[in-house]
Amino acid sequence: MTRHSARAARAIAHLGEVDAALAVLALWCRHRDGTGPTATRGEVISYGPGFDMLGLPEQVGLVAHHVLHVALRHSARSAFLAERLGDAFDPALFSLAADGIINETLILAGHAIPRPAVLLTELLAEAGMPEPSAVAALERWDADRLAMALHSDPERAKRLRDWARTRGFSDDLKTGTPDDDGTVQSAADWRNQILRALAAGRKAGSGIGRLGAILADLAPDRVPWEVVLRGLLARAVAERPKVSWNRPSRPFVARLAEAERTGGLLPVFEPGYRRTDHRPKIVVGLDTSSSIDAQTLRLFWAETGGIARRTGAEVHLMAFDETVHATWRLDPAAWREGIHEQVRTGGGTDFTDLFDKAARLSPSILVILTDLDAPAPGVPRFPVLWAVPGRVETPPFGKVLIVGDIGAEPTVALPAARR
Repeated sequence: MTRHSARAARAIAHLGEVDAALAVLALWCRHRDGTGPTATRGEVISYGPGFDMLGLPEQVGLVAHHVLHVALRHSARSAFLAERLGDAFDPALFSLAADGIINETLILAGHAIPRPAVLLTELLAEAGMPEPSAVAALERWDADRLAMALHSDPERAKRLRDWARTRGFSDDLKTGTPDDDGTVQSAADWRNQILRALAAGRKAGSGIGRLGAILADLAPDRVPWEVVLRGLLARAVAERPKVSWNRPSRPFVARLAEAERTGGLLPVFEPGYRRTDHRPKIVVGLDTSSSIDAQTLRLFWAETGGIARRTGAEVHLMAFDETVHATWRLDPAAWREGIHEQVRTGGGTDFTDLFDKAARLSPSILVILTDLDAPAPGVPRFPVLWAVPGRVETPPFGKVLIVGDIGAEPTVALPAARR
């Protein structure tokens, strides 16, 4: 199962003496000797020549660091975040978040780590998001949520990159498929291995086994809100065959043929179904007075555009404040042009004109990106999804999806709109 590198063999063996949990996880990693800096790609840890220059405690700490990268699936999670953010993704920011969490964990567990090293508490303080203690920071932040927060402000992201360079930070986390044989473990497999490892660590009473219960990164806590939005929109525009009294059902046709063949009683007519003859429509209302950050808006548009391309839905954008002041029918080319960056901002908020204009299009769903800083109108005859950047007072109809830059909140189901 495991093939250790000759370079790291002594450190891996010593890891079993000081941290039972990490020793168990190390068995499921693939360790190789490499020619460049020590790095993790997928489930393969490649130890470079610089590894030989470290003392044994630092070698053990570096092995532990990369074993946690593998066990926590940081390579795969980085690739998933890159898919979410597209061109805005910076792998160095994800690596910075992941390294800060791992290094803070290892120091609390009593490991020595090679210097210089980025710690989570220092990273949060530099980012302007300090936590009262290392334990509180590890309880609150997982790598995905922290990386999203670091990406949310371009100026802060640049400042953190500069700060990381002054600290000697180097990106040791790589994405993509390693040039290596072996079976890749699934997320569920790694979750099971982590549970076994932590159980062994608790029995031994040393290492990260004592800390497992506090680590948010062991189980990133929520499904990204874009995935929830994707599912809601896909269900809203899904084709639902309708009853048609102009065509008989197949069972009725079969029973009628049998009755005519045998001379029996004719069956009662049963209607069949017909496919819908209209293209599904999504109307997107953009509250230009709302306080939604640029990153959230970019992700929102990417998911809405993706649904339009995958389903063939017709998408209409209505930018509004007190009235609808701009309307576009969007096609794939329009998504690339970044229409959402061309709308005006400021002013008050009123939903009346938006709902009136949306009703004329008979949409499959109306999605409103807003902070809900206005009374809701009367209940419409189409479904409504309120996409809001934080907890708000519950509107009288529709569904609410909490969106934001530090992770996803659950969808809050509300009374359905009247159809």
